[in-house]
Amino acid sequence: MSDDNKETAGSTGPREDDGRRERVIGTPSPAREKALLAEDNISAPAGVGEQLDEASAKRAERVVASFFLLAFLASVVFIAYFIGWSGRDGGMHGIWDAREVNFWLGGTMALAFLSMAIGITIWVRRLMTSKPIVQERHELAADEETRAAFNRDFMEGAEDSGITKRPLLRRTLLLAAAPLGLAPLVLLRDLGPLPEKKLRHTFWGDAVKRAQAEGKRGVRLVVDGTNKPLKVSDFATPGSMITVLPEGMEEHLPEDQVLTQVAKAVTILINVPSGEFKPAKGRDNWHVNGIVAYSKVCTHVGCPAALYEQTTHHILCPCHQSTFDATDAAKVVFGPAARPLPQLPLSVEDGYIIATSDYHEPVGPSFWERG
Repeated sequence: MSDDNKETAGSTGPREDDGRRERVIGTPSPAREKALLAEDNISAPAGVGEQLDEASAKRAERVVASFFLLAFLASVVFIAYFIGWSGRDGGMHGIWDAREVNFWLGGTMALAFLSMAIGITIWVRRLMTSKPIVQERHELAADEETRAAFNRDFMEGAEDSGITKRPLLRRTLLLAAAPLGLAPLVLLRDLGPLPEKKLRHTFWGDAVKRAQAEGKRGVRLVVDGTNKPLKVSDFATPGSMITVLPEGMEEHLPEDQVLTQVAKAVTILINVPSGEFKPAKGRDNWHVNGIVAYSKVCTHVGCPAALYEQTTHHILCPCHQSTFDATDAAKVVFGPAARPLPQLPLSVEDGYIIATSDYHEPVGPSFWERG
């Protein structure tokens, strides 16, 4: 290749006398002074943003005060609804009542915080100057000079915010913040009243009393979901497990109390092989040929103990792995549960499996027992 061709093959042309290369057509020009921006100094001119238009500031002040008033009203509605309506009729139970509570309490609290946030944002954007502030990095130890500088900057910031010379903003801000500060105290109302003896009994007791008043020995067990009464012959396979409830819950309970009572009365029925079943002392007649009933509510924190292992006859709670021995009065063999699952006394009447009484101890977590 000739020398001429070598010169034109690269990205630059032949050298000039001063040592620079001529630019070849199609190649980009070198960046000026190797700067990506046209100008390095892009700061605003001095004095910009350091003065407020008082007419515009007055309008913004009224807007901010309006948002603070809206936050105050929303907080008042939150407290008033929580005290006056959310606990009516003995408490808000059921899906629709829960939706109503969530709508009013969540909506008013969200409106209060949102109004406060919008008001403060407009205050900062429209009522405070935007002069540049430079913060230098230095040692963390604060000497007298630093503390004096902080006090000076704090007072300058307070003056710049206008909180000292704009009483309307100051008063409405305090008005809006006061109910929000009281709201957590109002929520303490949910810690009471105490349940007293309500958690010590389930619907099994009421159902048994009603059945005995009709001349029966007890209430029949029905399959959860189908409400079909369960016969001994229907549950004759050893190792079987099914969830049962007392008969007549939907007929004898108000609609808004059914789910609450079901959650307490839900029971698991297990057919333990008779050769492996060890009835607890005083409970020899609480089972039907190895068919035994335990509360489905875990005694740890109340999760459903709904898993059953046929080979070991262990009942497992999937939440925290509490394990109970179905052959030995549901005693705890593993996990954080502090006591066995309560056992429901069973018998047979006209071929149907019946419960002859309520649980003899409170179901559910141990703290319910102390209620």
